[in-house]
Amino acid sequence: MLEAIFLQLQNPNTQWVLLGTMLLGIVSGVVGSFTLLRKQSLIGDAMAHSALPGVCIAFLLYGSKSLIWFLIGAAIAGLVSSFFIQMIINHSRIKEDSALGIIISVFFGFGIVLLTYIQHNGAGNQSGLDDFIFGQAASMVAADVRLISIIALILLVITVIFYKEFKLLTFDPQFAKGIGLPAKFLNGLLLLLIVCSVVIGLQTVGVVLMAAMLITPAISARYWTDKLSYMIILSGFIGGVSGVLGTLLSTITKGMATGPLIIVAATFMFLVSLIFAPKKGMLAKALKQLSLRKKTAVEQILLSFYDVAVDENLREITEVQLLQKRKVSINLLHYAYDVLQKNAFIQKVSDRTWILTENGIHAGYELVLQQRLYEMYLMHEMDFANLNLRTKDDLNLGSISNETKDRLLTLLHDHDREPLLMPKSSNLGEKGMMINDL
Repeated sequence: MLEAIFLQLQNPNTQWVLLGTMLLGIVSGVVGSFTLLRKQSLIGDAMAHSALPGVCIAFLLYGSKSLIWFLIGAAIAGLVSSFFIQMIINHSRIKEDSALGIIISVFFGFGIVLLTYIQHNGAGNQSGLDDFIFGQAASMVAADVRLISIIALILLVITVIFYKEFKLLTFDPQFAKGIGLPAKFLNGLLLLLIVCSVVIGLQTVGVVLMAAMLITPAISARYWTDKLSYMIILSGFIGGVSGVLGTLLSTITKGMATGPLIIVAATFMFLVSLIFAPKKGMLAKALKQLSLRKKTAVEQILLSFYDVAVDENLREITEVQLLQKRKVSINLLHYAYDVLQKNAFIQKVSDRTWILTENGIHAGYELVLQQRLYEMYLMHEMDFANLNLRTKDDLNLGSISNETKDRLLTLLHDHDREPLLMPKSSNLGEKGMMINDL
Protein backbone atom coordinates (compact mmCIF):
# COMPACT_ATOMS: atom_id res chain seq x y z
CA MET A 1 0.00 0.00 0.00
CA LEU A 2 2.78 2.40 0.91
CA GLU A 3 4.52 1.65 -2.38
CA ALA A 4 1.30 2.36 -4.31
CA ILE A 5 0.85 5.68 -2.48
CA PHE A 6 4.48 6.62 -3.18
CA LEU A 7 4.06 5.88 -6.87
CA GLN A 8 0.88 7.92 -7.05
CA LEU A 9 2.59 10.86 -5.36
CA GLN A 10 5.01 11.01 -8.29
CA ASN A 11 2.05 11.93 -10.51
CA PRO A 12 1.86 15.74 -10.97
CA ASN A 13 -1.94 15.64 -11.15
CA THR A 14 -2.08 13.83 -7.79
CA GLN A 15 0.20 16.44 -6.28
CA TRP A 16 -2.05 19.25 -7.47
CA VAL A 17 -5.19 17.53 -6.20
CA LEU A 18 -3.48 16.82 -2.88
CA LEU A 19 -2.55 20.49 -2.47
CA GLY A 20 -6.05 21.62 -3.40
CA THR A 21 -7.84 19.26 -1.00
CA MET A 22 -5.46 20.10 1.82
CA LEU A 23 -6.04 23.85 1.44
CA LEU A 24 -9.78 23.24 1.11
CA GLY A 25 -9.77 21.25 4.36
CA ILE A 26 -7.79 23.94 6.19
CA VAL A 27 -9.97 26.86 5.12
CA SER A 28 -13.17 24.85 5.69
CA GLY A 29 -12.07 24.02 9.23
CA VAL A 30 -11.12 27.62 10.02
CA VAL A 31 -14.29 29.21 8.65
CA GLY A 32 -16.45 26.35 9.93
CA SER A 33 -15.34 27.10 13.51
CA PHE A 34 -17.13 30.44 13.44
CA THR A 35 -20.13 28.87 11.69
CA LEU A 36 -20.44 26.24 14.40
CA LEU A 37 -20.02 28.63 17.34
CA ARG A 38 -22.57 31.05 15.86
CA LYS A 39 -25.02 28.13 15.61
CA GLN A 40 -25.29 28.53 11.86
CA SER A 41 -24.34 25.00 10.85
CA LEU A 42 -27.11 24.79 8.25
CA ILE A 43 -25.91 27.98 6.55
CA GLY A 44 -23.10 26.05 4.86
CA ASP A 45 -25.58 23.42 3.69
CA ALA A 46 -27.87 26.11 2.29
CA MET A 47 -25.00 27.83 0.51
CA ALA A 48 -23.79 24.55 -1.01
CA HIS A 49 -27.18 23.49 -2.33
CA SER A 50 -27.89 27.01 -3.57
CA ALA A 51 -24.67 27.01 -5.60
CA LEU A 52 -25.89 24.40 -8.08
CA PRO A 53 -28.26 26.71 -10.04
CA GLY A 54 -25.49 29.34 -10.07
CA VAL A 55 -23.14 26.86 -11.71
CA CYS A 56 -25.78 25.88 -14.27
CA ILE A 57 -26.68 29.49 -15.12
CA ALA A 58 -22.97 30.35 -15.50
CA PHE A 59 -22.61 27.46 -17.95
CA LEU A 60 -25.65 28.61 -19.95
CA LEU A 61 -24.33 32.17 -20.15
CA TYR A 62 -20.68 31.34 -20.86
CA GLY A 63 -21.39 28.41 -23.17
CA SER A 64 -18.60 26.12 -21.97
CA LYS A 65 -17.01 24.77 -18.79
CA SER A 66 -14.91 27.34 -16.96
CA LEU A 67 -14.09 26.97 -13.30
CA ILE A 68 -13.73 30.68 -12.62
CA TRP A 69 -17.16 31.41 -14.13
CA PHE A 70 -18.66 28.49 -12.25
CA LEU A 71 -17.22 29.85 -9.01
CA ILE A 72 -18.57 33.33 -9.73
CA GLY A 73 -22.02 31.92 -10.53
CA ALA A 74 -22.01 29.73 -7.41
CA ALA A 75 -20.94 32.66 -5.22
CA ILE A 76 -23.68 34.92 -6.59
CA ALA A 77 -26.28 32.18 -6.11
CA GLY A 78 -25.09 31.62 -2.53
CA LEU A 79 -25.32 35.32 -1.70
CA VAL A 80 -28.79 35.54 -3.29
CA SER A 81 -29.98 32.57 -1.25
CA SER A 82 -28.65 34.13 1.97
CA PHE A 83 -30.50 37.35 1.08
CA PHE A 84 -33.74 35.42 0.63
CA ILE A 85 -33.18 33.61 3.94
CA GLN A 86 -32.83 36.90 5.80
CA MET A 87 -35.86 38.33 3.98
CA ILE A 88 -37.99 35.36 5.01
CA ILE A 89 -36.82 35.54 8.64
CA ASN A 90 -37.22 39.34 8.96
CA HIS A 91 -40.53 39.76 7.12
CA SER A 92 -42.47 36.67 8.09
CA ARG A 93 -43.23 34.47 11.06
CA ILE A 94 -41.09 31.66 9.65
CA LYS A 95 -38.12 30.75 11.85
CA GLU A 96 -34.53 30.35 10.67
CA ASP A 97 -34.49 26.55 10.43
CA SER A 98 -37.67 26.53 8.34
CA ALA A 99 -36.33 29.31 6.10
CA LEU A 100 -33.11 27.36 5.54
CA GLY A 101 -35.09 24.23 4.66
CA ILE A 102 -37.20 26.15 2.15
CA ILE A 103 -34.22 27.77 0.43
CA ILE A 104 -32.25 24.49 0.30
CA SER A 105 -35.16 22.66 -1.33
CA VAL A 106 -36.12 25.41 -3.79
CA PHE A 107 -32.61 26.28 -5.00
CA PHE A 108 -31.41 22.67 -5.21
CA GLY A 109 -34.58 21.67 -7.07
CA PHE A 110 -34.13 24.57 -9.47
CA GLY A 111 -30.52 23.52 -9.99
CA ILE A 112 -31.55 19.94 -10.84
CA VAL A 113 -34.08 21.29 -13.37
CA LEU A 114 -31.40 23.43 -15.04
CA LEU A 115 -28.93 20.54 -14.99
CA THR A 116 -31.48 18.25 -16.66
CA TYR A 117 -32.20 20.91 -19.28
CA ILE A 118 -28.48 21.31 -20.06
CA GLN A 119 -27.96 17.55 -20.39
CA HIS A 120 -30.82 17.29 -22.88
CA ASN A 121 -29.91 20.43 -24.80
CA GLY A 122 -27.64 18.62 -27.22
CA ALA A 123 -24.47 20.64 -26.46
CA GLY A 124 -21.36 18.51 -26.48
CA ASN A 125 -19.38 20.29 -23.80
CA GLN A 126 -21.70 19.88 -20.85
CA SER A 127 -20.42 16.41 -19.89
CA GLY A 128 -19.15 16.29 -16.32
CA LEU A 129 -21.19 19.26 -15.14
CA ASP A 130 -23.09 17.03 -12.71
CA ASP A 131 -19.76 16.34 -10.96
CA PHE A 132 -20.56 19.42 -8.90
CA ILE A 133 -23.30 17.46 -7.12
CA PHE A 134 -20.97 14.88 -5.54
CA GLY A 135 -17.60 16.35 -6.49
CA GLN A 136 -14.88 15.02 -8.75
CA ALA A 137 -11.43 16.03 -7.54
CA ALA A 138 -9.68 13.96 -10.19
CA SER A 139 -11.04 16.28 -12.88
CA MET A 140 -9.12 19.25 -11.49
CA VAL A 141 -6.14 20.49 -13.44
CA ALA A 142 -3.25 22.70 -12.34
CA ALA A 143 -5.05 25.92 -13.27
CA ASP A 144 -8.10 24.92 -11.18
CA VAL A 145 -5.95 24.11 -8.15
CA ARG A 146 -4.07 27.41 -8.48
CA LEU A 147 -7.34 29.33 -8.47
CA ILE A 148 -8.66 27.36 -5.48
CA SER A 149 -5.37 27.84 -3.62
CA ILE A 150 -5.37 31.60 -4.19
CA ILE A 151 -8.94 31.93 -2.93
CA ALA A 152 -8.20 29.70 0.08
CA LEU A 153 -5.13 31.76 1.05
CA ILE A 154 -7.12 35.01 0.71
CA LEU A 155 -9.83 33.61 3.01
CA LEU A 156 -7.23 32.58 5.59
CA VAL A 157 -5.59 36.02 5.49
CA ILE A 158 -8.94 37.78 5.95
CA THR A 159 -9.75 35.49 8.90
CA VAL A 160 -6.42 36.35 10.56
CA ILE A 161 -6.89 40.09 9.99
CA PHE A 162 -10.45 40.17 11.38
CA TYR A 163 -9.93 37.46 14.02
CA LYS A 164 -10.60 39.71 17.03
CA GLU A 165 -13.70 41.26 15.44
CA PHE A 166 -15.12 37.86 14.45
CA LYS A 167 -14.41 36.54 17.94
CA LEU A 168 -16.24 39.41 19.62
CA LEU A 169 -19.12 39.20 17.17
CA THR A 170 -19.42 35.45 17.78
CA PHE A 171 -19.53 35.51 21.58
CA ASP A 172 -21.01 38.93 22.41
CA PRO A 173 -22.66 40.63 19.39
CA GLN A 174 -24.44 43.20 21.55
CA PHE A 175 -21.18 44.37 23.11
CA ALA A 176 -19.59 44.48 19.64
CA LYS A 177 -22.35 46.83 18.48
CA GLY A 178 -22.02 48.87 21.67
CA ILE A 179 -18.33 49.63 21.12
CA GLY A 180 -19.00 50.73 17.55
CA LEU A 181 -17.93 47.72 15.49
CA PRO A 182 -19.64 47.61 12.06
CA ALA A 183 -21.70 44.51 12.86
CA LYS A 184 -23.54 44.40 9.53
CA PHE A 185 -20.31 44.64 7.56
CA LEU A 186 -18.62 41.94 9.68
CA ASN A 187 -21.63 39.64 9.43
CA GLY A 188 -21.66 40.12 5.69
CA LEU A 189 -17.92 39.49 5.48
CA LEU A 190 -18.22 36.30 7.51
CA LEU A 191 -21.08 35.15 5.31
CA LEU A 192 -18.94 35.88 2.24
CA LEU A 193 -16.15 33.74 3.72
CA ILE A 194 -18.62 30.89 4.19
CA VAL A 195 -19.90 31.25 0.63
CA CYS A 196 -16.38 31.32 -0.82
CA SER A 197 -15.36 28.30 1.27
CA VAL A 198 -18.35 26.40 -0.06
CA VAL A 199 -17.72 27.49 -3.63
CA ILE A 200 -14.08 26.36 -3.80
CA GLY A 201 -15.08 22.95 -2.44
CA LEU A 202 -17.81 22.26 -4.98
CA GLN A 203 -15.62 20.55 -7.56
CA THR A 204 -13.81 18.54 -4.87
CA VAL A 205 -16.54 17.55 -2.42
CA GLY A 206 -19.75 18.59 -4.17
CA VAL A 207 -22.85 20.44 -3.07
CA VAL A 208 -24.23 17.48 -1.11
CA LEU A 209 -21.22 16.89 1.14
CA MET A 210 -19.75 20.39 1.42
CA ALA A 211 -21.70 21.19 4.60
CA ALA A 212 -19.99 18.24 6.31
CA MET A 213 -16.61 19.63 5.25
CA LEU A 214 -17.43 22.89 7.04
CA ILE A 215 -18.84 21.45 10.25
CA THR A 216 -17.13 18.11 10.95
CA PRO A 217 -13.57 19.43 11.56
CA ALA A 218 -14.95 22.22 13.77
CA ILE A 219 -16.99 19.79 15.86
CA SER A 220 -13.97 17.52 16.23
CA ALA A 221 -11.78 20.40 17.39
CA ARG A 222 -14.46 21.54 19.85
CA TYR A 223 -13.97 18.34 21.84
CA TRP A 224 -10.30 19.09 22.47
CA THR A 225 -10.31 22.72 23.60
CA ASP A 226 -12.44 25.57 24.91
CA LYS A 227 -10.18 28.31 23.54
CA LEU A 228 -11.20 29.79 20.17
CA SER A 229 -7.68 30.31 18.81
CA TYR A 230 -6.71 26.70 19.58
CA MET A 231 -10.00 25.47 18.18
CA ILE A 232 -9.47 27.30 14.88
CA ILE A 233 -5.92 25.97 14.49
CA LEU A 234 -6.95 22.43 15.43
CA SER A 235 -10.01 22.56 13.17
CA GLY A 236 -7.87 23.69 10.23
CA PHE A 237 -5.38 20.92 10.99
CA ILE A 238 -8.12 18.26 11.13
CA GLY A 239 -9.63 19.58 7.90
CA GLY A 240 -6.25 19.56 6.15
CA VAL A 241 -5.43 16.04 7.34
CA SER A 242 -8.88 14.86 6.24
CA GLY A 243 -8.28 16.28 2.76
CA VAL A 244 -4.88 14.59 2.50
CA LEU A 245 -6.13 11.23 3.81
CA GLY A 246 -9.19 11.26 1.54
CA THR A 247 -7.07 12.06 -1.50
CA LEU A 248 -4.48 9.37 -0.72
CA LEU A 249 -7.19 6.77 -0.17
CA SER A 250 -8.83 7.64 -3.48
CA THR A 251 -5.52 7.21 -5.33
CA ILE A 252 -5.11 3.59 -4.22
CA THR A 253 -8.75 2.52 -4.54
CA LYS A 254 -10.44 2.04 -7.88
CA GLY A 255 -13.73 3.77 -8.57
CA MET A 256 -13.83 5.69 -5.25
CA ALA A 257 -14.46 9.42 -5.48
CA THR A 258 -12.18 11.74 -3.52
CA GLY A 259 -14.92 13.89 -1.98
CA PRO A 260 -16.78 11.13 -0.09
CA LEU A 261 -13.48 9.67 1.13
CA ILE A 262 -12.48 13.10 2.49
CA ILE A 263 -15.75 13.21 4.45
CA VAL A 264 -15.18 9.64 5.66
CA ALA A 265 -11.70 10.63 6.89
CA ALA A 266 -13.12 13.71 8.64
CA THR A 267 -15.85 11.56 10.22
CA PHE A 268 -13.24 9.08 11.46
CA MET A 269 -11.32 11.90 13.14
CA PHE A 270 -14.59 13.14 14.64
CA LEU A 271 -15.24 9.68 16.12
CA VAL A 272 -11.72 9.64 17.58
CA SER A 273 -12.38 13.04 19.16
CA LEU A 274 -15.81 11.97 20.39
CA ILE A 275 -14.40 8.95 22.19
CA PHE A 276 -10.84 9.86 23.23
CA ALA A 277 -10.87 13.64 23.87
CA PRO A 278 -9.30 14.13 27.34
CA LYS A 279 -12.09 16.15 28.98
CA LYS A 280 -15.19 15.96 26.79
CA GLY A 281 -14.74 12.55 25.20
CA MET A 282 -17.04 9.65 25.99
CA LEU A 283 -14.22 7.60 27.50
CA ALA A 284 -13.12 10.45 29.79
CA LYS A 285 -16.71 11.05 30.89
CA ALA A 286 -17.23 7.34 31.54
CA LEU A 287 -14.07 7.17 33.66
CA LYS A 288 -15.10 10.30 35.52
CA GLN A 289 -18.54 8.89 36.17
CA LEU A 290 -17.06 5.62 37.38
CA SER A 291 -14.71 7.50 39.71
CA LEU A 292 -17.64 9.55 41.02
CA ARG A 293 -19.68 6.39 41.62
CA LYS A 294 -16.82 4.86 43.57
CA LYS A 295 -16.33 7.99 45.66
CA THR A 296 -20.07 8.23 46.33
CA ALA A 297 -20.18 4.57 47.37
CA VAL A 298 -17.33 5.11 49.86
CA GLU A 299 -19.11 8.14 51.31
CA GLN A 300 -22.44 6.30 51.52
CA ILE A 301 -20.94 3.29 53.30
CA LEU A 302 -19.04 5.53 55.73
CA LEU A 303 -22.27 7.42 56.45
CA SER A 304 -24.03 4.10 57.03
CA PHE A 305 -21.30 3.06 59.50
CA TYR A 306 -21.62 6.41 61.26
CA ASP A 307 -25.44 6.38 61.35
CA VAL A 308 -25.60 2.85 62.76
CA ALA A 309 -22.93 3.67 65.35
CA VAL A 310 -24.77 6.84 66.46
CA ASP A 311 -28.41 5.81 66.14
CA GLU A 312 -28.08 2.30 67.56
CA ASN A 313 -25.04 2.93 69.76
CA LEU A 314 -23.27 -0.14 68.40
CA ARG A 315 -19.61 -0.89 68.30
CA GLU A 316 -19.72 -3.88 65.97
CA ILE A 317 -21.66 -3.28 62.76
CA THR A 318 -22.83 -5.96 60.32
CA GLU A 319 -23.18 -5.77 56.57
CA VAL A 320 -26.95 -6.29 56.84
CA GLN A 321 -27.26 -3.18 59.04
CA LEU A 322 -25.24 -1.15 56.55
CA LEU A 323 -27.37 -2.18 53.58
CA GLN A 324 -30.55 -1.41 55.51
CA LYS A 325 -29.38 2.21 55.74
CA ARG A 326 -28.28 2.65 52.12
CA LYS A 327 -28.50 0.31 49.16
CA VAL A 328 -25.17 -0.17 47.35
CA SER A 329 -24.17 -2.78 44.76
CA ILE A 330 -22.01 -5.62 46.03
CA ASN A 331 -19.01 -4.64 43.88
CA LEU A 332 -19.09 -1.03 45.10
CA LEU A 333 -19.65 -2.26 48.66
CA HIS A 334 -16.48 -4.36 48.58
CA TYR A 335 -14.60 -1.47 46.97
CA ALA A 336 -15.76 0.83 49.79
CA TYR A 337 -14.65 -1.74 52.39
CA ASP A 338 -11.16 -1.83 50.88
CA VAL A 339 -10.83 1.98 50.75
CA LEU A 340 -12.17 2.54 54.27
CA GLN A 341 -9.97 -0.21 55.69
CA LYS A 342 -6.93 1.12 53.86
CA ASN A 343 -7.51 4.55 55.42
CA ALA A 344 -7.99 2.99 58.89
CA PHE A 345 -11.62 4.19 59.10
CA ILE A 346 -12.96 0.68 59.76
CA GLN A 347 -11.55 -2.52 61.19
CA LYS A 348 -12.66 -6.03 60.30
CA VAL A 349 -13.88 -8.24 63.16
CA SER A 350 -15.27 -11.21 61.24
CA ASP A 351 -16.36 -12.06 57.71
CA ARG A 352 -19.32 -9.64 57.68
CA THR A 353 -18.74 -7.61 60.83
CA TRP A 354 -16.79 -4.35 61.17
CA ILE A 355 -15.80 -1.77 63.77
CA LEU A 356 -15.75 1.97 63.10
CA THR A 357 -12.39 3.31 64.34
CA GLU A 358 -11.74 6.68 65.97
CA ASN A 359 -10.51 8.01 62.64
CA GLY A 360 -13.65 6.65 61.02
CA ILE A 361 -15.85 8.36 63.62
CA HIS A 362 -14.09 11.65 62.98
CA ALA A 363 -14.32 11.27 59.17
CA GLY A 364 -17.98 10.25 59.39
CA TYR A 365 -18.77 13.25 61.58
CA GLU A 366 -16.97 15.59 59.19
CA LEU A 367 -18.87 14.13 56.22
CA VAL A 368 -22.26 14.50 57.93
CA LEU A 369 -21.36 18.04 58.95
CA GLN A 370 -20.28 18.87 55.42
CA GLN A 371 -23.54 17.61 53.94
CA ARG A 372 -25.69 19.46 56.45
CA LEU A 373 -23.78 22.70 56.06
CA TYR A 374 -24.31 22.42 52.32
CA GLU A 375 -28.02 21.98 53.00
CA MET A 376 -27.94 25.21 55.01
CA TYR A 377 -26.17 26.91 52.13
CA LEU A 378 -28.85 25.77 49.68
CA MET A 379 -31.64 26.90 52.00
CA HIS A 380 -30.07 30.36 52.34
CA GLU A 381 -28.23 30.57 49.02
CA MET A 382 -29.08 34.23 48.48
CA ASP A 383 -27.25 35.10 51.71
CA PHE A 384 -24.08 33.36 50.46
CA ALA A 385 -24.07 34.47 46.80
CA ASN A 386 -20.34 35.13 46.96
CA LEU A 387 -19.58 31.44 47.57
CA ASN A 388 -21.15 30.08 44.33
CA LEU A 389 -21.00 26.46 45.48
CA ARG A 390 -22.13 23.74 43.07
CA THR A 391 -21.69 20.61 45.18
CA LYS A 392 -20.94 19.83 48.78
CA ASP A 393 -17.33 19.12 47.81
CA ASP A 394 -16.95 22.82 46.97
CA LEU A 395 -17.65 23.61 50.61
CA ASN A 396 -14.04 23.65 51.74
CA LEU A 397 -14.18 24.96 55.28
CA GLY A 398 -10.45 25.51 55.35
CA SER A 399 -10.70 28.25 52.73
CA ILE A 400 -13.94 30.09 53.50
CA SER A 401 -13.85 33.03 55.87
CA ASN A 402 -14.42 32.62 59.59
CA GLU A 403 -17.47 34.87 59.36
CA THR A 404 -19.07 32.66 56.71
CA LYS A 405 -18.15 29.56 58.68
CA ASP A 406 -19.77 30.95 61.83
CA ARG A 407 -22.93 31.93 59.94
CA LEU A 408 -23.30 28.43 58.52
CA LEU A 409 -22.70 26.81 61.89
CA THR A 410 -25.20 29.18 63.52
CA LEU A 411 -27.83 28.27 60.92
CA LEU A 412 -27.09 24.60 61.52
CA HIS A 413 -27.66 25.10 65.25
CA ASP A 414 -30.84 27.15 64.72
CA HIS A 415 -32.35 24.42 62.55
CA ASP A 416 -31.31 21.74 65.06
CA ARG A 417 -29.28 19.90 62.41
CA GLU A 418 -25.98 19.55 64.25
CA PRO A 419 -24.54 16.04 63.92
CA LEU A 420 -24.52 13.89 67.04
CA LEU A 421 -21.45 12.31 68.58
CA MET A 422 -19.10 15.24 67.90
CA PRO A 423 -15.55 14.02 68.54
CA LYS A 424 -13.38 16.15 70.77
CA SER A 425 -10.56 15.91 68.22
CA SER A 426 -12.68 17.56 65.53
CA ASN A 427 -11.30 20.99 64.71
CA LEU A 428 -13.30 22.36 61.81
CA GLY A 429 -11.24 24.41 59.40
CA GLU A 430 -7.88 23.01 60.47
CA LYS A 431 -8.29 19.30 59.76
CA GLY A 432 -10.70 19.89 56.91
CA MET A 433 -12.86 17.19 55.38
CA MET A 434 -10.98 13.94 55.81
CA ILE A 435 -13.31 12.09 53.47
CA ASN A 436 -12.24 14.37 50.60
CA ASP A 437 -8.76 12.88 50.78
CA LEU A 438 -10.01 9.41 49.81
